Amino acid sequence: MSPFKAYLIEQDPQSGQVAGRLSMLDPAQLDAGAVTIRVHYSSINYKDALAATGAGKIIRRFPCVGGIDLAGEVVESADPRFAPGDPVIATSFDIGVAHHGGYAEYARLPAGWVLPLPAGLSLFEAMALGTAGFTAALAIQRMEDNGLAPERGPVVVTGATGGVGGLAIDMLAGAGYQVAALTGKAEEADYLRGLGAAEVRLRSEIAFDKLRPLEAGQWAGAVDNVGGQVLHWLLATMKQAGTVASIGNAASHELHTTVFPFILRGVSLLGVDSGYMGFPTRQRVWDRLASDLRPRHLAAMTRQIDFDALPGAFEDFVQGRVRGRTVVRIGG
Repeated sequence: MSPFKAYLIEQDPQSGQVAGRLSMLDPAQLDAGAVTIRVHYSSINYKDALAATGAGKIIRRFPCVGGIDLAGEVVESADPRFAPGDPVIATSFDIGVAHHGGYAEYARLPAGWVLPLPAGLSLFEAMALGTAGFTAALAIQRMEDNGLAPERGPVVVTGATGGVGGLAIDMLAGAGYQVAALTGKAEEADYLRGLGAAEVRLRSEIAFDKLRPLEAGQWAGAVDNVGGQVLHWLLATMKQAGTVASIGNAASHELHTTVFPFILRGVSLLGVDSGYMGFPTRQRVWDRLASDLRPRHLAAMTRQIDFDALPGAFEDFVQGRVRGRTVVRIGG
């Protein structure tokens, strides 16, 4: 292996300022792991943008190659489960946070973080899904394990124009659910309906300051990317035995609510941790992403950029100016 291109995130020891740049790395600089992968594609998640710009305290060790997702082919393996040439994917765990990640032409990972590419998905499609798709599907899996089914009633998705939100809408609608999208972007209503939303609601139309502990029950399920007062509203408007999957905190990490939704309506609030969910659940969810939860409009909600364009792409994510998914072509 020759020196290769990578997007390296570093912290200035004096000022503490975090910044990333395209650099050349020597193979000896790769982290320890049993499986070495030639990376074909990665993706940009909100978490990646926070890490690369220093807008969030995401990176746990410096320097670190960014990118929490990657897909490519095995070039070396000390684990019998993988052989050179095998197409594989890896998302989450410490990738791109405390272990060199997917924004590099090569990555070396522990075998327990690597998954064979599910049959029916290309490497590109796997990254169009990435952590966002895995999170959305895991939320649906958890809610269904808790009793959610299409006949129970409508499901609402918040933060609907983001990667996780759009994929969740598409997956739920494809699985037969009646889906409502909650967004702050009125101009994106047609896009959301195109993904399968039967109803689009605007956050500006909700009087959060007048919210009672319990409002009229509207939803059998909810996928929440936002947190804060939106999550409070969801809990207050759930139907009897409704289920809420909490997957993000784009607006706030705080939650001010009451116990009434839980003790008077039997509402369940499920935490969804896609970062460290292990096997066999991880395999089960990815298998569903390649089959019954495969999004119908994945191509329409995905754009591709070249590796050299990566440094200029993060600010739009931080400022909330991006919809859908962004795949980064690394090599291959």
